[in-house]
Amino acid sequence: MTSLDLDQVAATFAEAPDLTVGVEEEFSILSPDTLELAPRFEQLRDLAATRPGLDGAIAGELISSEIEIISGTGANLEDALARQRERRRAFFALADSQDVALGATGTHPWADYREQPIIDTEHYRRVEEGLKYVAWRNNTFSLHVHLGVRDIDRAVRVCDRLRPVLPLLLAISANSPYLDGRDSGLHSARTQSFTKSFPRCGVPDTFGGWRAYREYIEFLVRTNSIVEFTQVWWSVRPHFSFGTVEVRICDAQATAQESDALAALMVACVAQAARDVDEGVPYADLPGRLIEENMWRAIRFGMDGRLIDLERGEEYPARGAIDRLGAWTAPVRGELGIDLSFPERNGAQRQRRMIESGATREEVFAASVHETRQTYSEEVAV
Repeated sequence: MTSLDLDQVAATFAEAPDLTVGVEEEFSILSPDTLELAPRFEQLRDLAATRPGLDGAIAGELISSEIEIISGTGANLEDALARQRERRRAFFALADSQDVALGATGTHPWADYREQPIIDTEHYRRVEEGLKYVAWRNNTFSLHVHLGVRDIDRAVRVCDRLRPVLPLLLAISANSPYLDGRDSGLHSARTQSFTKSFPRCGVPDTFGGWRAYREYIEFLVRTNSIVEFTQVWWSVRPHFSFGTVEVRICDAQATAQESDALAALMVACVAQAARDVDEGVPYADLPGRLIEENMWRAIRFGMDGRLIDLERGEEYPARGAIDRLGAWTAPVRGELGIDLSFPERNGAQRQRRMIESGATREEVFAASVHETRQTYSEEVAV
C-alpha cells in the first residue's frame, strides 16, 4: 500500500491482529567526552546493518544526531519488550565500540538546533521543505508505542477515547526540563517545542469513525496540505501501514525500566479503549479546550503539579494519574499480565531536584546519560 492509498486502509486494518505491539525509542547521539550532539546517524546505521540482530532494528528521525531503536512487531507486549531489550543491548554495544554515547531525555539541554544537519532521506527532505524553521527547531526525542487494532473504524474510535488520556501519559513521562541551554521552567520542554509547533499535532479532534477521518485526510490531500499520511502528527493516530493505533505523546525515558513501564501502560490504555468501544461503554466526548488545560499542566508541572478531573471539574495531584489509569485499565491488564511499576520520581523530577540542589546543567545531563547507559545496555532483562 502506498502512503495515501486510502482504499487499502480498511483492508489493512481488517487483516490486523489485535494486540500486536511495537515499541520505538528515540535517543540522542552524543560525544562521550562533551555530551554534545554528534551527527553520526549514517555511520551507525550502516554499521548496524552489518551486525547480527541489528539489521532493520534502527531508523533515522529527522536529524543526524538522533537514532531510533525499533522492536518490530511483537506478538504481544512481552514479545515486543524482549525483542527491544535485545536490540538495545546490541546497539548500545555497537555505540560503545564507536566511541558514541546515547542520551534519553526529551530534549538535549544545550544543543543549538541551527547546527544539526537533517538526514538525507526523501521523507525528511519533504518534511524540511514543507516546515522549514518548524522542522529545524525540532530536536526532540520521544517514546512511541503501536498496538494492533483490528478494523479501521474501531481504531479511529479508540483514538477518540484516548484524547483525555494523553495529558496523563505526558505528565507521567515528562523528562525534558532544559531547552536551548537554559532551564525552561517546564517539565516537558519537548512537548512545547514539538507538539505546540508542528501542524496537525497534539490532541486530535473527535472523528467518530473512519468515514470522517478519511474525509479529513482527503481534504488535506486535495488542498495540497500533505502528500503522505505520516504528515498528520497527532499524539495518537491510526497508522495506515501497520494497522495499529500509535501513541506518540511521551518523552523519551532516561531508564529502560521506565521505558518498559510506560510502554506497558500505553498498551493497556489502547487495549482498554478498544475493549470499551467493543462493549459500548459510555464516555464523555470532551472538547479540546478542556483537554488542553491538562496538556498545559503536564507540560509545565509534570508529576509535581495538579491535573483536572475534567468530568467533575476538580483538581487532583498529578501523581494520581498512575492510579487512575491503573484502575481504568485493570480489566485488560489482568488478562494481559501487565503490572504497573513506576519510580517515586520521574525523569523531570529527578533532574529538577538536582537543579534545585545547585547542580549544573552538565552535571544533570551527565547523570541522566549515566542512568541510560547503565539500564539500557545491561545484560539481564529489565
